[in-house]
Amino acid sequence: MNIGAFIQSVLYLISSSLLYPAMTVLLLAFMGLIVSFGAFLAEWAERARIKAPADGDWPEILTGKKRPDHFMVGTLDKLDAILSKKGKPGVTDSNLWAEIDCLWRVVSRAHKRKLDFPRVLVRVGPSTGLIATLIPMSTGLAALSQGDMTRLSADLVVAFTATVVGLAVGVTAFALYSVRSRWLESDLETLELVMTSRAEEVLGSPGGEKAQRDESRKAAEFAAPEAKDKEDESPENAPKTALP
Repeated sequence: MNIGAFIQSVLYLISSSLLYPAMTVLLLAFMGLIVSFGAFLAEWAERARIKAPADGDWPEILTGKKRPDHFMVGTLDKLDAILSKKGKPGVTDSNLWAEIDCLWRVVSRAHKRKLDFPRVLVRVGPSTGLIATLIPMSTGLAALSQGDMTRLSADLVVAFTATVVGLAVGVTAFALYSVRSRWLESDLETLELVMTSRAEEVLGSPGGEKAQRDESRKAAEFAAPEAKDKEDESPENAPKTALP
C-alpha cells in the first residue's frame, strides 16, 4: 500500500468536500455585509440629523444643566439615577463611584460589540473566497490535463467569482469597520468626559475622602517629630548643672 498516495487521496477528498461549505459561508457573509451596510446607512442618517452641541453649550452639558441630543442621553439618565442616591443612608461616595464605573464598562462593551460583526467579515470574506478559489482551480487543472476544456472553463468561472466576492466583502467590511470605529471612539470619549464631569460635580473627585484622610495622617506624622524636638529643646527640659 502506498501511504503517500493514500494521504493525497484523503486530503483531496477533504478539500473537495469544503467547496460547498466555503461557498455557503461566502454567500452568508455577503448577505451579512448587506445587512451591515444598511445599519451603517441608518446610523449615518441618524448622526446627520443630530446637531452637534455648540461650543457655548458644553459647560451646561458637563454640569448637567442641559441634555445633549446624542446617543448618550439614555446613559446619562442612568447616571442621574445613580447620583440621586447621594445622601441616602448607607450610601457612600465610594459606592456611587463604583456603580458609575460599572455603568461605564457595561455601556462601552455594548457599543464596542457593534464592531464585532464587521471585524469578522474582514477576515471571513477573503479567507472563504480564497478557499472557494483554490478548490475549483485544482479540479480545473486536472480537467486540463485530460483535455476537458468545458470543465476547466466552468471551474475557473467559479474560482474567479469566489475571489471577487470574497475581496468585495473584505474591503467593504473594512471600510465600514474603520468609519464606525472612528465614530465609536469619538462617542465614548465624549461620554466619558460628560459622565466624569457630572459625577465630580456631585460627588467630588474619586477617592477624595480617602485622599484627605491620608493627607491628614501624613501631616500628623510629619508634625509629631517636630513637636517632640521642640519639647526636647524647651528650657524646662534642659539638663541642669550642679552648682559648686
